[in-house]
Amino acid sequence: MKTAKFVAILLCASVALTACGRSSKSSATVIAVSTGQQLTDLKAAYDAGAISQKEYEDKREEILKD
Repeated sequence: MKTAKFVAILLCASVALTACGRSSKSSATVIAVSTGQQLTDLKAAYDAGAISQKEYEDKREEILKD
C-alpha cells in the first residue's frame, strides 16, 4: 500500500513540475477518431456502467448524426 501511495505522489509531483516548465504558448492536438471507434468507446463506457442508458442512446444518436 505504501508503494501505491508513493507512486501516486510521485506521479502528481512530476505532472506539477512539468506544468511549471511550460511557456505561455499553448498548442492543441487534434486526434481524428472514426465513427466506429467512437461507438465502440461509447458502448464500453455503457457496459462499464460509466454512463446511463439514456446518455448512451443520446450520444449514439449524436455520433451517427455527424
